[in-house]
Amino acid sequence: MSKIAKERAESVFTDFKAAYTPQQALVEANRCLFCSDAPCIQACPTGIDIPQFIRKIATANVKGSARTIFDSNILGMSCARVCPVEVLCVGKCVYGEMGVPPIQIGKLQRYATDIAFEQGWRFFTAGPDSGKSVGLVGAGPASLAAAHELRRHGHGCTIYDKRPVVGGLNTTGVAPYKMRADRSEQEVEWVLGIGGIAVESGVEVGKDLAWDELRSRHDALFLGVGLGPDTLMDVPGADLDGIHGAVELIERFKLGAVDLQGVERAVVVGGGNTAVDAVRELRGLGVAEVTMLYRGTEPKMSGYAHEWSAAKDQGVRAHWQAQPVAFEGAGRVERIRCLRLDDRKQPIAGSEHVVEADLVLLAIGQSKLESLLQGLPGLSFERGRVVVDEHQATTAPGVYAGGDCANGGKEVVNAAAEGKRAALAIHAFLGGS
Repeated sequence: MSKIAKERAESVFTDFKAAYTPQQALVEANRCLFCSDAPCIQACPTGIDIPQFIRKIATANVKGSARTIFDSNILGMSCARVCPVEVLCVGKCVYGEMGVPPIQIGKLQRYATDIAFEQGWRFFTAGPDSGKSVGLVGAGPASLAAAHELRRHGHGCTIYDKRPVVGGLNTTGVAPYKMRADRSEQEVEWVLGIGGIAVESGVEVGKDLAWDELRSRHDALFLGVGLGPDTLMDVPGADLDGIHGAVELIERFKLGAVDLQGVERAVVVGGGNTAVDAVRELRGLGVAEVTMLYRGTEPKMSGYAHEWSAAKDQGVRAHWQAQPVAFEGAGRVERIRCLRLDDRKQPIAGSEHVVEADLVLLAIGQSKLESLLQGLPGLSFERGRVVVDEHQATTAPGVYAGGDCANGGKEVVNAAAEGKRAALAIHAFLGGS
């Protein structure tokens, strides 16, 4: 039974990129040159054999195409929607060097995987019972990919997550014009359909379940806890109503109703991908005036250029090289007092000015979960991230990690790749071959 509310703010959004029809998919697949060196494969963190899956679409073998995708990336359906293909596989298509539109790999991947879901195709079964058990902390893409691969090798799996819903940021954080929460929930059910993966939701490890108890339950552990709460600003007025962490409010958009009545001027502070998602969502939810306020310049913003271009097309404005120094208002935020910054991000004397706002979202980063994970002896950290080797093994014997807690905050496809890599290493650790 779904744990996601039917009435959700995100429900007003439709797909930003329309799905292919069978005819469109066939035409696009037949444009592929099936390169022998395939730079698109090298650009995919999960190493999907892209020319192979496209060739199978071109020869009407959609089931074989989906099998090729899922064999490398069990989260291939969501990655087809949320991957920044413009800077990964599509961005490396050889057509780009020829002045020809690149193959739309993401849309072809979506075509094959969507049909697989609609037809109920299942390609993998659990291996013979190994008698070994793995505990996975966090129910996001990294843990789901790891658990599925572990089950293919016959190991028992239990996933623990403090939230009532499963799927991590795919469910709670992905922009709804890319993928809505209910679609993520369908993918979770499909992944868990291999059988033998228990999920204990509403359980916060380190609080509801002690780390030493967790270790005693399992033969190995995988940490896929992601990142922590939004980073807030330590400036006067930061506690006024109407100021929220962007990730926190996006989760509310995706999982429930959010009342934006009376909000006319929204400001998102930050210049990364979360900030770009937030401004586009606010516009989609009907806020008339949406501004991104960033301390850097447009060419140096970390958010993807193609996403920001789409935001500008939707009417989002930007306020560059500005730093908030105070939030002001009578109980609720009404304006942001800012300073101009020079190219070295140093304040310019006499540049103080005001930006009007009745809603502010802070997209300036998320905290690391080092304090939570320090309860597990033997782990090492670097800048708040769990230190792992090339096999995703931590410095604690039998403990592996992947996803944002280890990579600092990358894409869903990176989490899927790291989860699978860790699962293969755990299988070897448990005596598999």
